Amino acid sequence: MIEPIEAELARPPIFNKQQELTLRDEEVERDGAVTGNNDSDQNTLHEQPITQKAKGRIIVDFEHGSKENPRNWGYGRKWFCTLSCALLCLTVALGSAMPTGDLKSQAETLHVSMEAIFLSISLFVLGFGVGPLAFAPLSELIGRKTVYSISISLYFLFTLPSCLAKNIATMLAGRMIAGIASSAPMTNVGGSIADIWAVEERGIPMAIFSSTLFMGPCLGPLFGGWISLKTGQWRWIYWVLFILCGVVAAFTFVMPETYEPILLRRKAAKLNKENNTDVYVSKHDLDAVPFNQQLKTSLLRPFTLMFCEPIILFMSFYLSFIYSLLYALFFAFPIAFEEIRGWNIGMTGVSFVSIILGISLAMAIMPIQERLYARHCKNGPIPEARLYPMLVGAIIMPISLFVFAFTSYKGMHWIGPAIAGVLFGFSMLVIYISANSYIVDSYSNFAASAVAAKTFMRSCIGASVPLWITQCYHNMGFQYAGLLLAIIGCAIGPIAYIFFFYGQRVRERSTRATKG
Repeated sequence: MIEPIEAELARPPIFNKQQELTLRDEEVERDGAVTGNNDSDQNTLHEQPITQKAKGRIIVDFEHGSKENPRNWGYGRKWFCTLSCALLCLTVALGSAMPTGDLKSQAETLHVSMEAIFLSISLFVLGFGVGPLAFAPLSELIGRKTVYSISISLYFLFTLPSCLAKNIATMLAGRMIAGIASSAPMTNVGGSIADIWAVEERGIPMAIFSSTLFMGPCLGPLFGGWISLKTGQWRWIYWVLFILCGVVAAFTFVMPETYEPILLRRKAAKLNKENNTDVYVSKHDLDAVPFNQQLKTSLLRPFTLMFCEPIILFMSFYLSFIYSLLYALFFAFPIAFEEIRGWNIGMTGVSFVSIILGISLAMAIMPIQERLYARHCKNGPIPEARLYPMLVGAIIMPISLFVFAFTSYKGMHWIGPAIAGVLFGFSMLVIYISANSYIVDSYSNFAASAVAAKTFMRSCIGASVPLWITQCYHNMGFQYAGLLLAIIGCAIGPIAYIFFFYGQRVRERSTRATKG
């Protein structure tokens, strides 16, 4: 199965070496995949010797120490793959946020209301929730590289309609398809990095990758605002994105395949062809699950988990709110700095640096979580030990919203909203990583489906934000709209504390959750 990206972002790592080996050997999630903490539980799926499954066929595996295995590649090749993957995610993140740099000019040129042009952001974000449901199982069938090539090539092609759009229909159709197509890296890149780096080597690669994942959306308005301001033409935002997508698409064609089952399948096919036989078979294909079953699992299980598991439901709702706030700020910052303070669109984009500073601060203090986790889990892993950062973030997040709302009066210094941006960026990251890690840790058997459920809810709720947030700030008044969001933040904040103290009881009552 695809190892979920959120598992890779966790510090300390969620899966130990034995659990990771089990996950990487399984085509789809199965009951009992990685439950328990003793060797007998972890080896449940491997009790039947491979030789019995082979039935006379020759099992193909990597030769020990061979460069065939991506884990044994040289550092140059590993870093090429890592930086290429980071560039993939940065390109996708920029695509979701760069157009917000100058939405007003787009609406004027296409002769539509602001609400109509906001749909170009909503439909793109909605694609993030829909695309992974198909891309995840598809990568099992044709490989990560092929999925990346298809995904980014379609993203490249369907960015062109936005560059040339003469009407809103062309713009929205292109953005919807581009959003769905671009979602593949968000699903698979975490697995690509896991393919080539051992657990103990992933610190710096994951830091580089996660910085693009979280900071990319904040760089979008910065780049988009200055591009539009300096060129005097909003279409250049899309042209720059189009060029970037083309360069990245070219990278995907020279990236090597990293997914072990695909590499071994190709090796087996080559040996069969050279020897004019069919006895060679990859160890991953001994009991391979049909693609239609993988697709069915990918489409149905996330919704089953979402509605039947309280931890997934409430944590997904919390993360959806946090994600929605990030997109809300794409529209609230222009009001706070352009409308209230008279800044131009370029300087308004610079204001998003405050959120990036908060994210950087959060990443710098995350090693403290490792020590807290180790202290809490002396007698074995406890998922609730992942929630320490979230307990802090649940308090800081509504404070940041209060500060943002009540420091945005005409004549007030810009430092107030900037401080709010730092506080929000910090709380967003610690909540996001903490809650994601808790979901994956609590449902390690069904990690990919649990993350898919969260991603779908997050994308659907986040996609709705552009359609109402500006009206909310204008009609309610900036301060009261900000107060409303802060109160919602206060109301859902106790979710973190409830699961910290009572999460184990909830998991013990579930047939799917990890016990412990």
